[in-house]
Amino acid sequence: MLPEKYVITIGRSFGSGGRQLGQLLARRLGIGFYDKKLLVESARKAGYNLEYFEKNDERAPRIMGSVVPFAMGFYPMSWIGDSVSGSDSIYKAQCEYMHELAGKEACVIVGRSADYVLRDVENVINIFVHAPADECARRIVGRLECKSIDEAKVLAERTNKLRANFYNFYTDKRWGAAESYDLTFDSSLLPLEEIADIIIDYVHRRLDK
Repeated sequence: MLPEKYVITIGRSFGSGGRQLGQLLARRLGIGFYDKKLLVESARKAGYNLEYFEKNDERAPRIMGSVVPFAMGFYPMSWIGDSVSGSDSIYKAQCEYMHELAGKEACVIVGRSADYVLRDVENVINIFVHAPADECARRIVGRLECKSIDEAKVLAERTNKLRANFYNFYTDKRWGAAESYDLTFDSSLLPLEEIADIIIDYVHRRLDK
């Protein structure tokens, strides 16, 4: 029997199907799913404008026109400036809400460096999903976010860079590095349903009491 409270975090490269996998896991396990919903609730609780919150989602602060290329720990240093402090406030709001979720329910959380934020919380399983560039591009085109494979590859590369900068800035780990996660999957090798089967089996083996 699974515990009443546990969290599955999913880091993902753009177009790999990580969000879809998260939704599938949440549905099959009968637990909450937080992606954009996490943004909405975090913004509401912190009193932020949701549009501003979404614009800065999973983006590291920009300093002197470029993203700081090194990790600065849980909170960036305050002397860097307003662009950092604003992003830091958004990140802090999301961190607080993720801790609130972990303390009250079982759920899946996609992105937002959730694996690092919840690193000291019990019953957290961390997953990363990736796929070859061509496969990600085909998925992106298939969901009508781009018209061509080449356009999709450019979008995926740009989005992955933003996600990596965000993760590396706010944590002491590296985005996508195997040692940062419990399980990693190339989603091009198996259908998402079968990957979900493996994860659910692992969840039960890890957490069943």
